[in-house]
Amino acid sequence: MSMTQSPSRGRQALPVNFERVELDAILNVYGFFVAAGEWKDYAIDGLTDRAVFSIFRRTAEAPLYRVEKIPRLRNKQGMYQVIAMTGQVLKRGSELRQVLSVFDRQKLKLIK
Repeated sequence: MSMTQSPSRGRQALPVNFERVELDAILNVYGFFVAAGEWKDYAIDGLTDRAVFSIFRRTAEAPLYRVEKIPRLRNKQGMYQVIAMTGQVLKRGSELRQVLSVFDRQKLKLIK
């Protein structure tokens, strides 16, 4: 048995990924801030317990925000959350669009 295999499962766990509808919602918000010149880059990671969409102001920096999908929290706090660079959870819930509404206040500041 290799080191990547779990003895109880017998095979490696598949990574968690965003579905197309989820990516569309995230990229819609991301595109607004790119057009406004606020955000410059992103990264998508599929880990064994979560999917992470990281948002960067500049490529060489730490992410400003992370949008995470954690399926094991589906029946608890909701599987989506937005986390700030400081590690603070800004919003979490079971509906991605509702969680992404945390960026609506920033959109209003940019439009004024």
